Formats: sequence, C-alpha cells, structure tokens
Amino acid sequence: MSFKSFTDYLLLEKNYSKLTVKAYNNDLNTFLDFVKTSYEVNTINDVNYAQIRSWIVSLVETKLSNRSINRKVSALNTYYKFLLKIGDIKSNPLSKHKALKTSKKVQIPFSETEMETVLDDLKFDNSFESTRDKLIIELFYSTGIRRIELVNLKLNNLDLNSKALKVLGKRNKERVVPLLDSVIETLHAYLKKRLELDEVVDEVFLFLTKKGVKIYETLVYRIINEYFSLASSKVKKSPHILRHSFATHLLNQGADLNAVKELLGHSSLASTQVYTHNSIAELKKVHVNAHPRSKK
Repeated sequence: MSFKSFTDYLLLEKNYSKLTVKAYNNDLNTFLDFVKTSYEVNTINDVNYAQIRSWIVSLVETKLSNRSINRKVSALNTYYKFLLKIGDIKSNPLSKHKALKTSKKVQIPFSETEMETVLDDLKFDNSFESTRDKLIIELFYSTGIRRIELVNLKLNNLDLNSKALKVLGKRNKERVVPLLDSVIETLHAYLKKRLELDEVVDEVFLFLTKKGVKIYETLVYRIINEYFSLASSKVKKSPHILRHSFATHLLNQGADLNAVKELLGHSSLASTQVYTHNSIAELKKVHVNAHPRSKK
C-alpha cells in the first residue's frame, strides 16, 4: 500500500518536515504490518477501532512509553483525517479515541546565576571553536531558538544593521527575533574567525565545524552539555533547557506572555504556558516577601 498522496499532503500542504513525514510513514507501515498479520486486512481504510485497540495493547506490551504510543496513534489519526478529507472513508475509527495518560515532565531551567557563570566566568579562548561555542550559548539564551533552527541558520538570516535574526521555525513558519548588543559583538568575533578557516564547504550556513561543514545537532547538544557541566549540577543540560531558561527568565522579569509566545515561535499560548510554572514560583516569593499580611 502506498502512502504517497498522504506524504505529499504532509509535505506540501501541512509543511511538515521530512523527518516528521518519515516517522509518520514508518508508523503507518508498522500498523499495516500488524493488521495484515493479525487480521489479514490489506488496507488501513478497512480497519475498525477494536483492531486499533489491539495494536495499542501490543505496543504497551513491548514496554513502549505512553508518550511514544500516543505519537504513533496520532500519526494514524492524521492519516484517517486525510482519508476523510479526500472522501476515501466515511468515518474516522479514531474519532472517539482518548490518548494514554502521560506524566508531565517538569523541565528545570538554568538559574540566572548558572547562566552568568557560563557566559561571564568560564574562559572562552580566542580560537574559532571557542568563539563559535560562546555564540551558540548566547544565541540560545538570548533568542530562545530551537536546536534545529540554530543548525539551519544561514548567513543571509542575519541583519546586523537592524540587530535582528530571521528564524525558520516549525512548518516553515518564519519569525524575526531581536539580537542583543552583546550577541552582536560575539557574532562579529565569530564571523571574523570563520573567514580564517582553511576551507569552507557549506558556505551559506552560519555555524560550521572547524572543517568548514555545516554544524550538526549532536555536536550542538555536546557543546551545551560540556559547558554547563562546569556550572550546573542539573541532570539535564541541553539546548532545550536553554530555551526553557530564556522563556522563564523573561517571564520572571515581567515579560508579556504573548510576547514570549511570538519570540519562541509557538502557534498557541498553551505551548508557552508550560514555561510559566517557574515564573509563578518566583511571583510567590515576591508576594510573600512584599505583602503586608505576610509579616503577621
């Protein structure tokens, strides 16, 4: 069974990334293999909810996390919605399905002190890699961009005169984020070092390895982990925690939630609100220390 029309729909109409579309195709093929083997059904269009439930139970038995199972079911649900849209089916067998319960992971941001330690106290030397690493940390913390967004930044995304950066987010949605003067300064230093590289292969991209090729996601993760291991005892030290720190620290300083939403590139406020629990904790501290009744 071919999912080509569905794949084209996801890529061209929904603007999903190639990686996401590949994952969706894998999930659909895995499900199709299951119903073929278990029920001798040759097309997903003919499957009923009881058969889908049976597949979900089989996934649970493999000890797969509820979060991963929900993602697979979501891929199948998206496919059924597509079939409804084009008129291939009359009803979605997953229309009344309820997702499996998942525990909410609390992401603990770096403190402002930890950020100051990394950016102000750690010694960044004058080498290409050290200058690049400092710029990566500053960009994550001052703009809140995602790791994949940073990896894909191009030189022409920079507008140093306007002190702004154009970011291509999820589903090819563009946004412009402002750049702090301190980041501009590090940017100039990095661009100067970049010109001194012996060879530049991927010249359109902003961040390169010392071999002149486009930087990759695992290297970015490793950079963040290594530097923050010197300043923080937190278990998780990743680019996403820096994004979390960016949002939390802005909210702690009284930034408007809608403004933070725009800076992060979220499509809804619900996505941004996950960052508010730390800022609420900060507000509680202020409230207890400042309110006249708290002294009684």
